[in-house]
Amino acid sequence: MNYALFEEFKSFFTQITLKKNEFLVKEQEVCKYFCFIEEGILQHALLVNDEEKTTYLALKNSFTSSLKSFLLNVPSRKFVKAIHECNLWVIDQDSFQKLLQENKTFHNFYYTLIEKQICLIDDYRIDLLTLTPEERYKKLLENEPKLLNEVPLHYLSSFLGISSRHMSRIRKNIK
Repeated sequence: MNYALFEEFKSFFTQITLKKNEFLVKEQEVCKYFCFIEEGILQHALLVNDEEKTTYLALKNSFTSSLKSFLLNVPSRKFVKAIHECNLWVIDQDSFQKLLQENKTFHNFYYTLIEKQICLIDDYRIDLLTLTPEERYKKLLENEPKLLNEVPLHYLSSFLGISSRHMSRIRKNIK
């Protein structure tokens, strides 16, 4: 993300801080904000049979939201919480729509952001179906090595669709 580009429309956003384990949105609540993460990491997850499943990890210098909930004003099927203290720049639905309609730079930026996210989600889903747990871990090592230092192991293993125990064995065998 080009931070200079964000500076161009930053005045439409408000800064907030989430402490570790605080929620941007809880499951079954409507997400009020689209946000830019200046510092920290947000976990997108849901409970399945009382087990937390991580669906996405939003990192520093990225935008995120429980998008369907935010855009359609419907209850979120997942929660989004801080796994480290987060400094966020947030925008509400009305301001977001106004910015999208009136600022061509933001409109183009958002369009490109959504295209990239769709491609990443497609790759992720295909990887879950076609790669072994070891291959998924190796791919993470190659593409996002900093995650291994910044994100607790149980979130990473959940995100990769690997049990924590199996993840420990994989990490021991692959260095």
